[in-house]
Amino acid sequence: MGSPTINLFIFVSALCTGSITAHFFVYPEVFNDTERDAFYYDTFPEDFQWSIATSAYQIEGGWNADGKGESIWDTFVHAGGKIANDHTGDIACDSYNRYKDDVDLIAAMGLKFYRFSLSWPRLFPDGTVKSANPAGLAYYNNLINHLIDNGITPQVTLYHWDLPQALQDEGGFLSDDFPEYFNNYAKYCFEHFGDRVKFWITFNEPWVIAVLGHGFGIFAPGVQGLADNRVYLSAHNLLLAHAMAYRSYEAEYRSSQQGKVGITMNANHFEPSDRSNPDDVTASYTAQQFSLGWFASPVFKTGDYPEIMRKKVDAKSKARGLEKSRLPHFTEEQKTMLLGSSDFFGLNHYTTLHCNQTDGDDPSSPPTYPSDWDVYTWQPSHWPTSGSSWLRPVPWGFRQLLNWISDEYGSDIGGIYITENGVSTHDEEELQDTIRVLYFQGYINEVLKAVKIDKVDVRSYTAWSLMDNFEWGSGYTERFGLHHVDFAHPDRPRTAKQSAQEYATIVSNNGFPEPTTTLPEKTTHDDGVCIATTPEDCQSP
Repeated sequence: MGSPTINLFIFVSALCTGSITAHFFVYPEVFNDTERDAFYYDTFPEDFQWSIATSAYQIEGGWNADGKGESIWDTFVHAGGKIANDHTGDIACDSYNRYKDDVDLIAAMGLKFYRFSLSWPRLFPDGTVKSANPAGLAYYNNLINHLIDNGITPQVTLYHWDLPQALQDEGGFLSDDFPEYFNNYAKYCFEHFGDRVKFWITFNEPWVIAVLGHGFGIFAPGVQGLADNRVYLSAHNLLLAHAMAYRSYEAEYRSSQQGKVGITMNANHFEPSDRSNPDDVTASYTAQQFSLGWFASPVFKTGDYPEIMRKKVDAKSKARGLEKSRLPHFTEEQKTMLLGSSDFFGLNHYTTLHCNQTDGDDPSSPPTYPSDWDVYTWQPSHWPTSGSSWLRPVPWGFRQLLNWISDEYGSDIGGIYITENGVSTHDEEELQDTIRVLYFQGYINEVLKAVKIDKVDVRSYTAWSLMDNFEWGSGYTERFGLHHVDFAHPDRPRTAKQSAQEYATIVSNNGFPEPTTTLPEKTTHDDGVCIATTPEDCQSP
């Protein structure tokens, strides 16, 4: 693993085959359960897909170049006072002009897949096909063709949060017309790029769109709707838009293009604070249904919202004297359209939280999306940290989540495609980004355990992100990139970090092949790594 494994301890254990192999704990001071946390050596299936991701607003810049329309994020950042240091994505990584540099980075890591998003307002400045922008079409055609010329398969997200401001002015996600607008946009993209793009994601992280964009209002378009139905209505229209676009592809493009269309959802792992306490176990299930299940259940399980959501939101709406539930209802026709409207299970995952069941909210106060849960979530202070207050590395939570998804939604979901996973560091980190190296080692290894030990059908892993970029409300103060970007330089030069080499090595090895070198009984290296027969030996002087 090289020098970034400093402060790990490694112990030698006999495998069931009788061979001797080196194992270590990635976070030995915190996660050192020999059954759960010990490193596992094996490789992924030969057809496993390795990818890396970005999104349009976060990297492209060119916010008003060549006829591009204004997006809700352009409006949001230009209002001032909403983003750290009033940063904007006006230039970002300047990928609008430097996309060939991006492709070079991907190729240098030996990757064969790249997930990126299209900017709706770059293609349709006013959000509708009547405003189709030839310059935007040419940009994405050039990018797609350059990727293919370099042996890299494009994986395209249609919507990664940058709605045309013109559509927001007409109600955006809260408008009954939104699904039709999105469907027309999706069909345009299928028609013009589908001969080369065979993997489509309709929406990235609908939970964020609904809760942070239409609830807390801390992301564009900045709607503060926690105490009414706007959180739930935006999600409702999003799901209908997704299903409509999926059915359009199915009816008009699949036979000739032979591609896949799906949706990507973000999910934490919710760990019961006490697994022996039934209330905490219930809290874990409830939290997952109010976050991941909110979008996954209509698409993969029932065609409708999770039963626990319907029960709680309906009851709380009634208790406040509301004439109808804040959670909308699907028609039977819409349920049929929704169920099965994804060819794969797209998953973004970053962290884990503990949860407890609460006594319920105050009936005299307005109901909100968070209070609908009746769950308290938290993260222990001794868990590892990152550059983001919300993100603590907990590798074992990823394996738990993958198993939960497999158990909850069954095997007929087209496989789980991990479409984002990564960790942040603070601004101006060193190129030796040990935090990120350890994160990738730990999290990818837990995916490997889920695939090889638990037999979970995971088919792809995507690292977030190719390079440092505009990190939404945090601007450029938090960095998720495997490549450093100098935002003070007009050319936005990119420099590979240690994590880029680490990820490239994992990809080249297709996982973590078992070491072949026999290790001594106990040694301590200059870098502080201890190798011994038991963890206790490494903890002794």
